[in-house]
Amino acid sequence: MSSCTTATTSFPTKVPHIHSWKNDVFPKNQLLGTLSLSSKKNSHLGFTVKTSSQTNFLSAMDEDCKLEVSSSDIPDGYSKELEIAVRAVHMACLLCQRVQDNLLSESSEHVHSKEDNSPVTIADWSVQAIVSWVLSEAYGSENVSIVAEEDVEALSKASAVGLLEAVVRTVNECLADAPRFGLKGPGTDLDAKAVLEAISRCSLAGATGSKFWVLDPVDGTLGFVRGDQYAIALALIEDGEPVLGVLGCPNYPMKKEWLSYQNGYRRILSRLTSHTSESLDKGSVLYARKGGGRAWMQPLMCRENNFVWPNSAREIRASSIDNPALATFCEPVEKANSSHSFTAGLAHSVGLRNQPLRVYSMVKYAAIARGDAEIFMKFARAGYKEKIWDHAAGVLIIEEAGGVVTDAGGRPLDFSKGEYLEGLDRGIIACAGAKLHEKIIRAVDASWNSSSL
Repeated sequence: MSSCTTATTSFPTKVPHIHSWKNDVFPKNQLLGTLSLSSKKNSHLGFTVKTSSQTNFLSAMDEDCKLEVSSSDIPDGYSKELEIAVRAVHMACLLCQRVQDNLLSESSEHVHSKEDNSPVTIADWSVQAIVSWVLSEAYGSENVSIVAEEDVEALSKASAVGLLEAVVRTVNECLADAPRFGLKGPGTDLDAKAVLEAISRCSLAGATGSKFWVLDPVDGTLGFVRGDQYAIALALIEDGEPVLGVLGCPNYPMKKEWLSYQNGYRRILSRLTSHTSESLDKGSVLYARKGGGRAWMQPLMCRENNFVWPNSAREIRASSIDNPALATFCEPVEKANSSHSFTAGLAHSVGLRNQPLRVYSMVKYAAIARGDAEIFMKFARAGYKEKIWDHAAGVLIIEEAGGVVTDAGGRPLDFSKGEYLEGLDRGIIACAGAKLHEKIIRAVDASWNSSSL
């Protein structure tokens, strides 16, 4: 990453009065103004500042009122990166909703298979292109390193012309809505070459740097194609640790009671009810930044409205339950890369009484951060290696919400070794609090030698 000299860049944004947050929500009366950030501060994050484009990039904000806020007033220095990341993930969620609606109402031509036989959809490539384009516009493509799951090999084949056309069309439909999210879209539609460049800009080689973004464009693709849970996960890694995380969960409602309804039934009700109805919050976006000790959740933007930062965000906290008998634990739906039998035996040994919550994707991390569940345990089968994009955003959000995430030996996860979480001790354990985490770690130690993993 390149460094830069000290300069001040102003860009229009809507920022909360940092010292006036109360209870569980941002203050209703937000101050609209111009946020000034030192480019020297940004160079510490691995970015150089594009003064001309950044000034206009957050373009849909009203400039009638100005408030100068220096970078020293902003905790942790990641406020601007967080805001752009949240806007990008909201755009991606809208894109995924459209693709999923088409997928469930039409044929499965939107679904294809990768070399490892996991399904990949138009949404995967389109989201990757959107997030890559937004970050590159904000900071300059030469200054942004992004690690993401998808590549362009399948899209570049002569036999994939129709697939590529569908991706390009989906990307441009999404970018046309950029002003609704407070972002400046391209002057003209992106052509196939530009879309492929945006996707390929995300290189696995970037995972070896000290600062890089990590993206899972659609985590839980099986859940996505089945109309179930999935997530869009974006994190910023610095020196092997997530410092910023955003988790978009388009089918995970704001209110816990809606979890009791099957997704198909909830979709039917959502079509019969006004999109502005608070009782039918279909999805949510969670986010946090390192060291703040707070995590936040926003409702997805209604399709006819504009996004206004911070978009009715409210603080979320992990559960205070530390008795395993009262806890609910999450585990992956897929049996291919995790051991349900071991987690079931472990749950019995610590006295867990509640039925496990089996959900696709990093929605499991969201459930713990929100207090809907207390434990997530994943013990991979022999030969399976955890990828950094499947965990980075969720880990940070849980930790800032008051939870704990380590490997099964109690060590922090290391995101500095490339695309995989190398050196994991047996598996990953996420808990709502330190006391509960200690109990689960002890139970794993006691049960491991008798397991068949």
